[in-house]
Amino acid sequence: MNVKPWKKNYAVAWLASLSAEERAQWLKSQETAHLRMLLDDWAFWGRDAQQPPPGNWRVWLLCAGRGFGKTRTGAEWVRMRAERGLSRRLALVGPTAADARAVMVEGESGLLAIAPPGRGPRFEPSKRRLSWPNGAIATLYSADEPDRLRGPQHDAAWCDELAAWRHPRAWDMLMMGLRLGDDPRVVVTTTPRPTPLVKRLLTAPNTVVTRGSTFENRDNLAPDFLTAIVNQYEGTRLGRQELYAELLEDVPGALWTRATLETAYCAAVPELYRIVVAIDPAAGADPENDETGIIVAGIGADNRGYVLEDLSRRATPHGWASAAVEAYHRHRADLIVAEANNGGEMVRHTLRTVDDSAPIKLVHATKGKYLRAEPVAALYEQGRVSHLGHFQSLEDQMCTWLPGSGSPDRLDALVWALTHLLLDGNRGALVIGL
Repeated sequence: MNVKPWKKNYAVAWLASLSAEERAQWLKSQETAHLRMLLDDWAFWGRDAQQPPPGNWRVWLLCAGRGFGKTRTGAEWVRMRAERGLSRRLALVGPTAADARAVMVEGESGLLAIAPPGRGPRFEPSKRRLSWPNGAIATLYSADEPDRLRGPQHDAAWCDELAAWRHPRAWDMLMMGLRLGDDPRVVVTTTPRPTPLVKRLLTAPNTVVTRGSTFENRDNLAPDFLTAIVNQYEGTRLGRQELYAELLEDVPGALWTRATLETAYCAAVPELYRIVVAIDPAAGADPENDETGIIVAGIGADNRGYVLEDLSRRATPHGWASAAVEAYHRHRADLIVAEANNGGEMVRHTLRTVDDSAPIKLVHATKGKYLRAEPVAALYEQGRVSHLGHFQSLEDQMCTWLPGSGSPDRLDALVWALTHLLLDGNRGALVIGL
């Protein structure tokens, strides 16, 4: 029997094509050590698009759809660098600290799961550190805390879901510290969004870009998952982004542009005079319904609006009410503003079951969503609204929503919050603290 070369990216398909007898014969012909090596050899099992590109690149940008295998690719690259001694001090940067740990380290495709028995790293959560037997160390960071990357130095880094980072400054801090060794490199695994940072990397001379769709990994995805996402997203704009990894620009007719929102970004807020938590409740009690929009915003002494948090979610009425009340107390807000078109007094009652003392204002929509949103969009164009970080899902909705294109729950909550703070003359007493 002809045996294909040892390292072949299409090994799975080839082995599956053999009969049970041929497969057994081939396995018997291999030494145990070789089989063990084969099991752990990513160059053998990974697809071509999951292998590090050749050449003298600084950044490998892997823009791919959901389920492509981005996490596994990033984890295998880090494992290879650490085990071979190519890197001694690595950075693992996720959108949040929870993401870095849950996905990059402890996830089913994370560094602990893919490690060969007896040769894997030791994870010390309290130190945010992975240590390999040969002395290589990887430290976990959150893109939500850019200044943690200001001092440390590294010779390699893995950045996950870069397009979802709220604070792009974390990238700059990381790159300033990527200066150890002779060949410092970084791999970025992300679903593409047209953020300024992603667009900058796509055109950078030292970046190599790999693109891929969800369907390239269909052999390793549950059939029900593929069926569900195709039925829900095929042929939609979101599907083009999330499944086929297309970088989609602004939607003609949308009230906001990416450029406008980029100028709205801020890293800190001044003293705030008022803070509100605005809610656009989902229609119905089923948590599988549309999301409930929950936005926290305030107005500063500079008469500008500041969007502080997007806590929108799919949840039961008690779930979204609890989230809104918790945010009200944590931010020391003045008021909870809730749309009453879906549920009326039931919305007030739901909030009261969580906290019967929080002040609540019910608002009623008398105009269409687009007409309500236009004055708020004008505030952004005038430079009167800032976002404390980037809010991926909210900003996607702002830049893509058109009448008839779905329920903009996050956008609705944003409009209620900023309308109350900046357009209805509700500026009041100083709020101490956030």
